[in-house]
Amino acid sequence: MKLTLRVWRQKNANSPGAMATYHLDGISTAMSFLEMLDTLNEELILLGEEPVAFDHDCREGICGACSLVINGDAHGPERTTACQLHMRSFRGGDTIDVEPWRASAFPVVKDLVVDRSAFDRIIQAGGYVSVPTGAAPEAHATPVPKPDADFAFEHAECIGCGACVAACPNGSAMLFTSAKVNHLNVLPQGAPERETRVLDMVGQMDAEGFGGCTLTGECATACPKGIPLPSIAAMNKEWLRATRKARKVGR
Repeated sequence: MKLTLRVWRQKNANSPGAMATYHLDGISTAMSFLEMLDTLNEELILLGEEPVAFDHDCREGICGACSLVINGDAHGPERTTACQLHMRSFRGGDTIDVEPWRASAFPVVKDLVVDRSAFDRIIQAGGYVSVPTGAAPEAHATPVPKPDADFAFEHAECIGCGACVAACPNGSAMLFTSAKVNHLNVLPQGAPERETRVLDMVGQMDAEGFGGCTLTGECATACPKGIPLPSIAAMNKEWLRATRKARKVGR
């Protein structure tokens, strides 16, 4: 099928960007969206032009690297990652706009590539456990109630792609941060840092310049792994609990 692509091109972080128009023919509906971009880049290279820079890695919907806004939607029209989106979701003759994540905390590096290291710094602030859990058999010796295990696994599915930030009108990272906080805080292995974790991670999130959450719900709608919106309420509850405890200790 024939397609018209309007792709965001930006030489580097300090250069102004603009949409560039390209025309493709012979695109198979069985192609993934990234394979279609590969085809575009092959044609650009043959023409002696600069290929479009975009992030990708596993191409299996696991790593979260393929951060693209497609026709205004994070990861495109399907609730999946861009690498798992296939061209059968489009029709011949369509015009497709491809842009990077739009958030002040995710500055554009080049073309469709953004710097998402703000997420790494939020994780570094508290997304870990420091207790010695031992090898797998020893770790299994610590009983975890089934509801808690299910809750933890549900939040552990977050791949840190940033779709929640890109979809949020405020550029908030609350869904990502809540997934990381809730994943560990409900487990006994995460109990020693339960209070400091939520305070430090939320504090780092704010320091990175993400916007405030107004519970519009766009984050949960765009999340390819289905992290639920009530995750944010659960983190807020943890934050209030930790704040009150810190005040009592301070007195």
